Amino acid sequence: MKHTISVIVENKPGVLSRVSGLFSRRGFNIESLAVGTTEDPMMSRMTIVVEGDESDLEQITKQLYKLIDTLKVFDLPAEKAIERELVLIKVAANEKTRQEITQIADIFRAKVVDVAENSMTLEITGDSSKVEGAIKLLTKFGVKELVRGGKIALQRGSAE
Repeated sequence: MKHTISVIVENKPGVLSRVSGLFSRRGFNIESLAVGTTEDPMMSRMTIVVEGDESDLEQITKQLYKLIDTLKVFDLPAEKAIERELVLIKVAANEKTRQEITQIADIFRAKVVDVAENSMTLEITGDSSKVEGAIKLLTKFGVKELVRGGKIALQRGSAE
C-alpha cells in the first residue's frame, strides 16, 4: 500500500540528506519526494510517498521522530488530503497533430508551455489519476521527454 507522509522539519542544510538516508538504510524506496519551505521560512515540509503496510508506516514515523530536525510527522490518507503533482511532457508534434494535442491539453486543463517545429511541451498539474490519464493519451504522439515533480499534499480542512 502506498502512503503519503508529510514531515515538517527545520529548514537547515543537510536535513533532506538525513531523511532520505533514513529511508535507504531501512530498505524503503521513496517513490516520490517533494520539499519546500512552509508559511514559516524556518520550516520545510517534505511530502514523501512510500510503499509499505501499517507497521512499516509506524516504523518510518518513529524513525523520523528520532531525527533532531523533525518537528512533526503525519500520514495523509488520500481521502483526507489534497494531492497534486506537476509534470512536464514533451511530445512529437507536427502541423497535423498539433490541434489534437492542444485539444487533449484543454480537456486536462494542461498548459502548452513550448511549441517547436517538431514538438510541443505541456505542463500538467493535478492528482495522480489526472496526470496518468493525460500521459496515456499523449503517449501515442511519441514522448520525447517527461519529468514528474514529486507529489505535494496538504490535509483537508483546517490545520491541526
